[in-house]
Amino acid sequence: MKPIKPLERPPLLHVSVQESLRSYVEDNGLKAGDPLPPESFLAQQLGVGRNSVREAIKALESVGVLETRRGVGVFVKEFSFQPLLDNLAYGLQASLRDVEELLEIRRVLETGLIDKTIAMISAEDVAALRAVTERMRERAERESFAEEDQLFHQLLFRCQNNKMLSTLIDIFWTAFHKASDFANLASPTPLATWREHHEIVEAIAARDVEAARRRLDAHYSGIQQVIAMNRSRHQVASRED
Repeated sequence: MKPIKPLERPPLLHVSVQESLRSYVEDNGLKAGDPLPPESFLAQQLGVGRNSVREAIKALESVGVLETRRGVGVFVKEFSFQPLLDNLAYGLQASLRDVEELLEIRRVLETGLIDKTIAMISAEDVAALRAVTERMRERAERESFAEEDQLFHQLLFRCQNNKMLSTLIDIFWTAFHKASDFANLASPTPLATWREHHEIVEAIAARDVEAARRRLDAHYSGIQQVIAMNRSRHQVASRED
């Protein structure tokens, strides 16, 4: 005799309501700023209580799908990565492995798109990159330069006018620096890190795609080594505990 298959647990009611609301938005082609029907109407159509609808709306607000305007109603919200950024520190949960994987994605993304930057970059953007790397050099002699590092990578791809790319770069950068809350990921050789950035800029200025890609890749290899060493130390410490 074959065993009886266990019952599958049905999803929580407010989760089912969330999916119905998402489907309603998609099926009706609602855009940012478009209103949803009142809670009472939604509850009646779905055959659930208003509390379930209210709970589902709050959940969709937390991930940036909907927004409630007090005294006005519920509206579709413009897409944004901000909810992801807001919850990034919690989501990492002190996992250097997650940070390492995010960094690998960023590495592939930037090295893969650097040729497009070289084809499009202006003299003004090259000058801005050189100015940032000079500030890096000045700060590297006495401290880290996290702000300049973030600006550098934004400037590197600014000429492409790709809003999604710029946001992803910020997400990856934020993830890495959030990890600094639970691990020492600062470069052990700030001047060497400055030099890596400087060489990337000069390869771009020379319109040398292969050199730029090679130097950008080497830059990320160095960061990955720092993460890997920290991860090894954490694993050793965990085993000793």
